[in-house]
Amino acid sequence: MLDLQRLRALHAVSVHGTVGAAALALGYTPSAVSQQIAKLERETRTVLLEREGRGVRLTDEARQLVSAARELLAIVERAETELEERRGLPSGRLTVAAFASAARGLMPGVLAELSRRHPALDARLSEVDPHLSVDLVAKGAVDLAVAHDWDIAPLPAPPGLEQAVIGDDLCDLLVPEGHPFAGRTAVRREELGGERWICQPPGRVCHDWLLRTLRTAGHEPDIVHQADENPTLVALVAAGLGVALIPRLGRGPLPAGVVEVPLDPMPVRRLYALWRTGAARRPAIVETVRVLGEQWPEVTAHPPR
Repeated sequence: MLDLQRLRALHAVSVHGTVGAAALALGYTPSAVSQQIAKLERETRTVLLEREGRGVRLTDEARQLVSAARELLAIVERAETELEERRGLPSGRLTVAAFASAARGLMPGVLAELSRRHPALDARLSEVDPHLSVDLVAKGAVDLAVAHDWDIAPLPAPPGLEQAVIGDDLCDLLVPEGHPFAGRTAVRREELGGERWICQPPGRVCHDWLLRTLRTAGHEPDIVHQADENPTLVALVAAGLGVALIPRLGRGPLPAGVVEVPLDPMPVRRLYALWRTGAARRPAIVETVRVLGEQWPEVTAHPPR
């Protein structure tokens, strides 16, 4: 008899790529995950993981088990959804993945409100890049994702997922004090050529959006500094090292030496909640999506300056 928790551990390693990352996602220690998989290997008399550099590689037998585990976990999810639906109240564990600025600017209020309304609901947050979080939902690694796309770079949603719009996050051009744009009421995208840009690294949604936007306007961007976190980007602008396009959500008040200038047209990124179709009726999902929609006007009513 295969143990479901051991299959869940193997499934998590297949999704997250390493034992450590799987342990973090499951809320276990790496040692506990390794022990679960070792027991599964003994039960199946099969080698499931092989060392590869600093990580691990799933064997063919492991991939077959992961496929079965995915089906079993989906069945368990449907059963849990039906039970929760019969009770009519959000309860149990709900795992949520959100990108950095949503985790900072939106989710604290959402999680606090869920905790206040539904003490039986154990909602847990992980900060994850948007494209990765959608994949994690599709693979059953998290229950719900808060992701975003941009006006010229739509977010692909795989089959088997449902989504709801949370709201639109506006994006401003930030320039150092004394920059020629600093006194302007608006700047058109066609005027952005020749600037030294500060942005997130390649592969991030914001980086890709900047490249597409400037190239569409006929400019090849000169990206001189790259950083993951928006506060770091803002600090680099404050030091006079370049300009940046920064969304308002989770940005915080601007420091001295940084001026916000609207772009015309203003860039917009749209936030979504995504979840698996099989869990669509789960009260915890329904309520979390509702609270996300309720909190969004509160977050955007007083944009940072």
